[in-house]
Amino acid sequence: MTTINLTTKIKAPKQIVFNASRNIDIHQQSASPSKEKAIAGVTSGLINLNETVTWRGKHFGFYITHKSRIPVMNLYDYFVDEMEKGKFKTFKHEHFFEEENGFTIMKDKLQYETPFGIFGELFDILFLKRHLTHFLLERNKVLKEVSENNN
Repeated sequence: MTTINLTTKIKAPKQIVFNASRNIDIHQQSASPSKEKAIAGVTSGLINLNETVTWRGKHFGFYITHKSRIPVMNLYDYFVDEMEKGKFKTFKHEHFFEEENGFTIMKDKLQYETPFGIFGELFDILFLKRHLTHFLLERNKVLKEVSENNN
């Protein structure tokens, strides 16, 4: 299992950051390099507890679909999106939000397993972990800009 941990400091109230981070439209904006679009489930606005979204995007030259559900949500503090259907063996993205001295500290914990045994592990080491880290960093950059501008 691979784990990616990121921390982003945003000068905005955590309610704004929390809502921006579950906003389908903002995600599509941050994922524009991969042409990622919401094609089923919640396709616009805020996703909520027990709702699903199916994404279609181009990664490594292939169009891939990924269906996630929000199985846990504690408003403004924490939520989880977890893969229901997709190319990973497992995929769980935890989102944490804390307010500190006028800033929101947003933490991402992404854990996933690749299929295909040793070949999947090798692909992860050589390409996938770096790709997903860059994807999240770009997402967080957009979330920071949107949240700070809407503050």
